[in-house]
Amino acid sequence: MLKLLANENIPRLLIAQLRERGHDVRWVLKEQRGLGDPTVLASAFAEDRVLLTADKDFGELIFRAGKYASNGVILLRVLNTKSQVKLTQIALPVLEAHEASWLGHFSVIDLHRVRVRPLP
Repeated sequence: MLKLLANENIPRLLIAQLRERGHDVRWVLKEQRGLGDPTVLASAFAEDRVLLTADKDFGELIFRAGKYASNGVILLRVLNTKSQVKLTQIALPVLEAHEASWLGHFSVIDLHRVRVRPLP
């Protein structure tokens, strides 16, 4: 089971599908709308959740600004996909297939591959 904090930019359909499959997902859009990125990152850490986002700024925060995110971050780079259905069809199987890889890593999922890098 994944334990995720989904950022505001994650589509509702993907959140719903993850929850239907038994994953523990909190969604910033519904519960903490408008939080800044450092606060979202801190919330994920405090709640022992992996952050699921489409915001590339989290890479900057972690690798350049030195913000701590030991739980992990998953960056979805497939959000230019116009359809929430198509995005969910792409992202959901990848999220579940690589479940053990997310903790302690900064991971990027795009249309062609998954890149996983240990967090500092």
